[in-house]
Amino acid sequence: MAKKKTKTYTLEELTDKYIGEKGTSKREQFEFDLKLDVLGDMIKHARKEQHLTQDQLGQLVGVQKAQISKIENNTKDVRFSTVLRVFEALKVKVKMTVEFDPKSHLEIA
Repeated sequence: MAKKKTKTYTLEELTDKYIGEKGTSKREQFEFDLKLDVLGDMIKHARKEQHLTQDQLGQLVGVQKAQISKIENNTKDVRFSTVLRVFEALKVKVKMTVEFDPKSHLEIA
């Protein structure tokens, strides 16, 4: 009996199928939310590496524990300045790249 060939899909194909193709509002929102989620995970990881509780990090930054929890758990209503202060308190290096178009970008370190 012949083996049935299994169809494989790339992550891009599955994302296009179940979330929407690039350029659609649903896809743009998904990618934005994903970036926020990754950012929160990075902050949480850095905090834990330094053996800090959310409360302790909040004290270093000058915000309540609840604000640190919001940042780590992908809440969208967090001020960018607070996120930058969190990175500063954790003493981690942050690099940002802003692309205006494929040929022109601004890098901030």
